[in-house]
Amino acid sequence: MQKKLPVELIFQVFSLLIAFIIVHAAYVATIRPKAEAFLQRQHDLTAQDKRYEQQRNFYVVLKDYEQEACIILMFWAFAIMGYKAVFTWRQQQQLSMDLLKLPHGLPVGLEDTKELLRRLEEVPPKMQSFLLPKALRTAIQRFAATRNVQDAATAVRSLCESEGERQEAELSVIRYIAWAIPSVGFIGTVRGIGAALSQANKAVEGDITGVTQSLGVAFNSTFIALVISIVLMFFIHQLQLMQERLVLDTEEYCNTHLISRLRIRPMP
Repeated sequence: MQKKLPVELIFQVFSLLIAFIIVHAAYVATIRPKAEAFLQRQHDLTAQDKRYEQQRNFYVVLKDYEQEACIILMFWAFAIMGYKAVFTWRQQQQLSMDLLKLPHGLPVGLEDTKELLRRLEEVPPKMQSFLLPKALRTAIQRFAATRNVQDAATAVRSLCESEGERQEAELSVIRYIAWAIPSVGFIGTVRGIGAALSQANKAVEGDITGVTQSLGVAFNSTFIALVISIVLMFFIHQLQLMQERLVLDTEEYCNTHLISRLRIRPMP
């Protein structure tokens, strides 16, 4: 048997690479040059007028390496969530299809199981791995093997529960990213405070420019990291809700269109 390529892993690696290239290019071409120009202009105005109140700038807030890393991780997480959301949406669309093609109200007996399995084999190959065909196939095979409707319903429930657990486990990468972003922000905080303390002697002499810039690194990195984390967690919960609905709707589909119509004919 030929091993399938780990498509999702390849997608994650390339999405991280593309996110790094795009974000780093934006920083090199736009964000850092504009931030440096703004800081130089503020320094010149402060030198001319000691009472000048320095202004805040969006590019200055974003300019440091910690913020860049947080934004790269954010786009990486969005790419992974987008991949999973599209896959889940495609499975959700399948719930509107009549895969078994049974007349309304017609009971299903043991003699119909082979025909139903054949109809499921007509599902396009790309959709064979979806949850709904697997659940229907599992229920039909269990019914044919045990001749028990309850066993078929239990098989569907067990498959749906295992699928829910698998989806929950696959979110671990995204949750790791959501945890890593605030951590990167705190690294910027430590770095900024450390740099400010190393320039305490200049502050004592009256030059607080270096101290304020270093403290700006500390606060800006934490601010950006926390904002990104809040936004990211919202979309993670939306994706999780979407996946849970798929599992519950699949189980309901199987119960309505198959399990409730299974019948065992009495022996003569």
